[in-house]
Amino acid sequence: MPDDSIKKAPNFIRNIIRKDLETNKWDGRVQTRFPPEPNGYLHIGHAKAICLNFGLAREFNGSCNLRFDDTNPLKEEEEYIHSIIEDVKWLGFDIEGHVFYASDYFQQMYDYAVELIQKGLAYVDDLTADEIREYRGTLTEPGKESPFRNRSAEENLDLFIRMKNGEFPDGSKVLRAKIDMSSGNINMRDPVMYRVLHASHHRSGDQWCVYPMYDWAHGLEDSIEHITHSICTLEFEDHRPLYDWYLDALKIHHPQQIEFARLNLTYTIMSKRKLLQLVREGHVNGWDDPRMPTISGMRRRGYTPEAIRSLAERIGVAKRDSMVDMALLEFCVREDLNKNAPRYMGVLNPLKVIIINYPDHCEHLDCVNNPENPESGTRKVPFSREIYIEREDFREDPPKKFFRLAPGREVRLRYAYFIKCVEVIKDKKTGEIQQIHCTYDPATRGGDAPDGRKVKATLHWVSVHHALSAKIRLYDRLFTIPDPGNAEKDYLEYLNPGSLKTVEARIEPSLQGIEPGTRIQFERKGYFCVDSDSKDHRLIFNQTVTLRDTWAKLEQKK
Repeated sequence: MPDDSIKKAPNFIRNIIRKDLETNKWDGRVQTRFPPEPNGYLHIGHAKAICLNFGLAREFNGSCNLRFDDTNPLKEEEEYIHSIIEDVKWLGFDIEGHVFYASDYFQQMYDYAVELIQKGLAYVDDLTADEIREYRGTLTEPGKESPFRNRSAEENLDLFIRMKNGEFPDGSKVLRAKIDMSSGNINMRDPVMYRVLHASHHRSGDQWCVYPMYDWAHGLEDSIEHITHSICTLEFEDHRPLYDWYLDALKIHHPQQIEFARLNLTYTIMSKRKLLQLVREGHVNGWDDPRMPTISGMRRRGYTPEAIRSLAERIGVAKRDSMVDMALLEFCVREDLNKNAPRYMGVLNPLKVIIINYPDHCEHLDCVNNPENPESGTRKVPFSREIYIEREDFREDPPKKFFRLAPGREVRLRYAYFIKCVEVIKDKKTGEIQQIHCTYDPATRGGDAPDGRKVKATLHWVSVHHALSAKIRLYDRLFTIPDPGNAEKDYLEYLNPGSLKTVEARIEPSLQGIEPGTRIQFERKGYFCVDSDSKDHRLIFNQTVTLRDTWAKLEQKK
């Protein structure tokens, strides 16, 4: 369930609902809805809307419907429906008994259309799609009426019934509302309500040969479900007069529509069309690629639902579009994982160290699972004469302020001993360092030196003969600029070629058999999640987030 401990940022929609409850505007009811179109996977922007709609309903003891706006059979797939349901549940919201489909209301929508025809408020038009666009006019010039606008109600009803019965080919006729072709709001210039479309629907099959347009269906669905607060993003503000007109003309339940600014996140895009292009053209490895801003991608990467809900509350709700820094989302992820993710040791770029004075045997050291959670306990990790450390933790000729291992220098091994580098072994042909020979001080086991000497660095490690091999996927930003969707060039020009790097790591044996989806911290390296592609004999980890916002530091240096 959502965490009530998350601090709630002020938002104007919460204040509207409070006032409505005080005045008993909706008889004390709060009924919201989240209405996705099942034509793609949900992304982080949808997550904000999910948290807002379901969160407000929960906060005020109301309910929220998950309603699929499945009015376009050409773009909708069952795969998307299943993924959306999974995403909403994963975010922590209960949808049992509250899943609905626009297609369930097709007959009722059709009946409402007949009612408008009979009232003289809708007509069948024979203009082509291009002609309708031409007749609609521009922002500065009024539209002009269709030559078919003044058909009688009887003729329009006959034609509409025949449209439904499949007598006309696709695109030959549409049903339009009769409103005002000179309106300053283009949406009010006789909008199309139905089009002829001979296509099989994923739920209704071949029952219908006409399908409702989104603007016609949207307000009716809210009305049929007796929604009280119809919460939409800002692009629907100009459509609200049209929804109002439909509901007023039909004299049916009229929800209150409230618009808010959608979530825009730096270094990614939120357009489902563009995300679909990334998938279809192979720029990413599917909708759940961990580089994608999709909820499924973030779940696979290791982000937690608690972190996403925390982000939604932190950014609040506003009436003006803004850009949220990816660093804030990553901060929320770190904040949650720091408390809950167990620690392990893994070496991503191994360099062998031989402790020449260590006995030829193995001992098991006590390691803390999570210092932020005392109840997490400890585990045993094998330590032996040969270990791996990170190659970057050694410099033969160390620069200033490099405090890790170097010739003649002493460092601490995490949970183990002090070691000192005494020899560097190199490949005679290439000069590449192959291994480091060190000595250890047995008196420093798990603590400080008895004589009081100090070291300035603590390194993580794994035992060579006990380590498991693992594939580690390291991720960077998907795009190289903060706002690729609004850049001068095509957004694909800004794809980051280094957004995915794969390395072969050595990890401690405690991770044997770890379940896919488990989130951990590799000490000093960051947070990682076991990928669903992992098998018993082959572990794959996705980098979730670094321990610090290293990207922000790079940005400051530019």
